Amino acid sequence: MTNGPLIVQSDKTLLLEVDHDQAEACRRAIAPFAELERAPEHVHTYRLTPLGLWNARAAGHDAEQVVDVLLEYSRYPVPHALLVDVAETMSRYGRLQLVQHPVHGLVLHALDAAVLAEVVRSKRTAGLLGARVDDTDVVVHPSERGHLKQVLLKLGWPAEDLAGYVDGEAHAIALQQDGWHLRPYQEQAVEGFWHGGSGVVVLPCGAGKTIVGAASMAKSSTTTLILVTNTVSARQWRDELVKRTTLTEDEIGEYSGARKEIRPVTIATYQVLTTKRKGVYTHLELLDARDWGLVVYDEVHLLPAPIFRMTADLQARRRLGLTATLVREDGREDEVFSLIGPKRFDAPWKDIEAQGYIAPADCIEVRLTLPDGERMAYATAEPEEKYRLAATAAGKNKVVEQLVAKHTGDQVLVIGQYLDQLHELAEHIGADLITGETRVSERQRLFDAFRNGEIHKLVVSKVANFSIDLPEASVAIQVSGSFGSRQEEAQRLGRIMRPKADGKTAHFYTVVARDTVDQDFAAHRQRFLAEQGYAYTIVDAEDLLHPKDDELERD
Repeated sequence: MTNGPLIVQSDKTLLLEVDHDQAEACRRAIAPFAELERAPEHVHTYRLTPLGLWNARAAGHDAEQVVDVLLEYSRYPVPHALLVDVAETMSRYGRLQLVQHPVHGLVLHALDAAVLAEVVRSKRTAGLLGARVDDTDVVVHPSERGHLKQVLLKLGWPAEDLAGYVDGEAHAIALQQDGWHLRPYQEQAVEGFWHGGSGVVVLPCGAGKTIVGAASMAKSSTTTLILVTNTVSARQWRDELVKRTTLTEDEIGEYSGARKEIRPVTIATYQVLTTKRKGVYTHLELLDARDWGLVVYDEVHLLPAPIFRMTADLQARRRLGLTATLVREDGREDEVFSLIGPKRFDAPWKDIEAQGYIAPADCIEVRLTLPDGERMAYATAEPEEKYRLAATAAGKNKVVEQLVAKHTGDQVLVIGQYLDQLHELAEHIGADLITGETRVSERQRLFDAFRNGEIHKLVVSKVANFSIDLPEASVAIQVSGSFGSRQEEAQRLGRIMRPKADGKTAHFYTVVARDTVDQDFAAHRQRFLAEQGYAYTIVDAEDLLHPKDDELERD
């Protein structure tokens, strides 16, 4: 028995003592297979889940490695039943395989005949499986490949898809490596994805996910469909591909609300693909417009539900998901696993920071006490109104003003959820505002002015949560958000993670109304970043507005 930082419990929870001298090493060791549930000051609670263990298995970690980590860091003897359960859960991945049979085409092949017998008898697989070939194989119609994987995951027998992919239409793409080269972790990400065939690469914001996409395209050298969150993101992808690859602008099409271009490389927005007219998705023909050899899903954690349904029919195409976090607030991580593919590569944020590829960041939560009148209005409000009241508290304006003044000369983003609050804030601090209502051309003009240092502060709504490249942004002030969204928190911190020319630390502030659901949601939002090793310092708004010492003065 050692005096380790971890307490492993039979209910599959792991308690990590944050102040222990081995806590950081332990956190890094359990990150590939355990999910953080709660992150108060002193003890963080993680949980082992089947999906987490299967993702670890698909990424190359075996049960023996997981067991060794638990035994090495546990303070007390690890319950034997839990170790057995870990090994058995991880062994379920790949007992069923989708493979190409020389005679019968696509089949579900079992390494364990009893497992195949079990799933064949399940009502959930009715209509998805064809004739039995023998004790270990059953025919699968190619159109049901995705749906079957979804069902098998829910039955607890995630299939390993080894059936291969159509080559797609060849199209020459090569990296243009003049004055730059792939970073080691980017090479590992591309190799992990390519070796696995399809799946998800998880990299911090600012770590070059687009480059991983471009390198994967070069490896495939086929026509490619890239799905992105919005038009601004589509144009950033286009610019990056022209800069980093041999592709020309004429070879890259934009398929959005504004344009409908289909080229060898086509970048489409999720919004246009999920647009319905009279109950019909009118742009589905894009999925078959070319013989795509690769489909790239940018910000895969934000995939709209209809895209999952469409992806179920794209299983013969190689699929690459790119994201900073696999967390989905709708709980559909299992859909990403079964339809896009399992996690093939995951680089912890602190590892990339240690290598100098993303900026170090200080995370600070500023707690504001509501005045008596606002506190009473909050106390008597209907439940659905409480968050808006707390999140848009008038006192946040002064706090933001003080923080902006503290960081005079820095590139500052103020980020929020509620448009009336953002309009008021922009006027209050004399900053330009970008929301969903801002024309794309105007957004690009303001983002360019911010990148070039012509303007030093910008107020933005959730349209800037993702896929916006603002390398010089070094301060983010968050005033409101999508309730308790962990992935939004990660995306917003990501806006300021690009390494700074002068090596400065980035600053991420969250302004929170004390003793309200705003504070509760903030604690939930911070879970993913706590999992990545970021600690939040809590300061009182009064100390910021009326400093008694130089604690918060600029360095």
